[in-house]
Amino acid sequence: MVKTGFNSYVKLIVAVCLGLLVLQPVSLYAEIRPMSMKERKAYEALSPFEFKNILIETATDACTKELKDGKKCRVLNAGRGNPNFLNTTAREAFSLLNNFATERAEMRGPTPNLGFRPDKKGIARKLKRYLDARSEEKAAKFLRKAIDYAEKELKLEPDELAFELTDAVLGDFYPSPPRMLSNTEKIVFEYLSRIHFTYDKKPEGRFDLFATEGATAAMIYVFQSLKENHILKPGDHIAIITPIFSPYLEIPLLNDFQLVPVYVEGSEDMGWQVPASEMDKLKDTKIKALFMVNPMNPGSASMRAESVSRLAEIIKTSRKNLIVLTDTAYAPFVDEFHDILGKMPENTIGVYSYSKYFGVTGWRLGVIMLHENNIIDRMIAKLPERYKKQLNVRYGIDSTEPEKIKFIDRIVMDSRDVALAHTGGLSTPQQCIMVLFSFFELLDKEHAYKKSIQAILKKRITNLYGQLNLKIPGGPDKTHYYALIDIGRLASSLHGKDFADYMMKNFSPLDVLMRLADKKFTVLLPGEGFAGPKWSICVSIANLYDDDYTSIGKNIREVMDDFFQSWKEKSSK
Repeated sequence: MVKTGFNSYVKLIVAVCLGLLVLQPVSLYAEIRPMSMKERKAYEALSPFEFKNILIETATDACTKELKDGKKCRVLNAGRGNPNFLNTTAREAFSLLNNFATERAEMRGPTPNLGFRPDKKGIARKLKRYLDARSEEKAAKFLRKAIDYAEKELKLEPDELAFELTDAVLGDFYPSPPRMLSNTEKIVFEYLSRIHFTYDKKPEGRFDLFATEGATAAMIYVFQSLKENHILKPGDHIAIITPIFSPYLEIPLLNDFQLVPVYVEGSEDMGWQVPASEMDKLKDTKIKALFMVNPMNPGSASMRAESVSRLAEIIKTSRKNLIVLTDTAYAPFVDEFHDILGKMPENTIGVYSYSKYFGVTGWRLGVIMLHENNIIDRMIAKLPERYKKQLNVRYGIDSTEPEKIKFIDRIVMDSRDVALAHTGGLSTPQQCIMVLFSFFELLDKEHAYKKSIQAILKKRITNLYGQLNLKIPGGPDKTHYYALIDIGRLASSLHGKDFADYMMKNFSPLDVLMRLADKKFTVLLPGEGFAGPKWSICVSIANLYDDDYTSIGKNIREVMDDFFQSWKEKSSK
């Protein structure tokens, strides 16, 4: 008996060594286990962008092991919306304009390395002559058309415009005025008008603009100034249309603000439009302000005309002092855009970023828009005397009549803690390239650039959804910049309701994301971090190449299949 057992053991070892015995694969049921409750709570408390860093580390470590074993692997990070496409023409024009400005400065200097600020008089003629001498260059043609457009269509004085651009690109002088350079403000507003008021009538009156370090800075500055001017106070209720860019969920809860959020939830079944029942939450007079991203990030849908009209009607009839902050960074990606800024300009603070459409996240180009006749200025004028005195002291170091300072200018001052307001404002080279991007879109009458980007995004989301057998959301309100995939519903469509119920009872979406990172080297974000459905995952469609989205779709499906096989093994035991 002992001898027979020993011989069997020897035969087993020999068989394994000779490759004659095929070992059974590790049980998926044994391998796939939910993370501990402690770990889940820790991860759920993180911003989705911080959780993304954990996923990147997991995917990178797993991929490194594969490479060491001689296998091919690449981390696919679709967890952030930084686009991999960008506008080249405006950048070439910026370089050409910089060369012109530097040459003009150096011509006045005593040595080749030292220059002086160019003269304003006659600079428009000199710039045109410089461009005409390079008429075969794409950038020169573009700049010539842009200058002609500004002079003929916007009626800008030639030397004033040419000098502002030349001086701005050199970055040799503080932004003056600090809120925004004068001609720059007019050109940027013309561009923003094309986005915001194509389908809705342009409101009467003037909008004041403030150029900021991206929409990120715009958000922070607006929050700070609303607080400093006692418009929003700790304990105030604010409404937030969800799903939404996570900082809009996180900033109000900070000790700096201590605001109470009321979620106005977009409907997944309605393509992320806001149902009337949710919109009616805004009738509650405890709500002081509404924050929204339109088109949604990450819902990737803009608000339809009827929804905007309903919101406007609520404001007109029962919420005349409701402040609305609308972030419209994704507006250029849709075919038809409607926004509350056009219907209720007096109530609305507009925030826009050039980052996504022109591929300039690193440049940090944002704008705040506020109508000259707005309710915030009226609210400040009606503050209790103790608050007015406090604010007069705060802003009195910058004005002999601080009580007359408009809210948009208070935002500028607050952005530099008031004491440094005289050195405030976005850097002039940033303002210069902002103008060039604006010119580019204004001159692109056929929307060729926009259509090219839309085609790229459509192909990528088609590749992704094709692997999952999902219908691509369609319509003129869709950006296709992100995909918010409900994996609870996906589990049901792939393997049935019983399996979906098992997954949602025993696991969390974080388990799925961790397995995607560890086994498929794929980084996505939890939709719940954006106040989306608990069982949703967010995929950025903008930042990887077309075929990568085929791989991501395949990876999602294979991970869902792994969980299904694990369930089958458990059921068979």
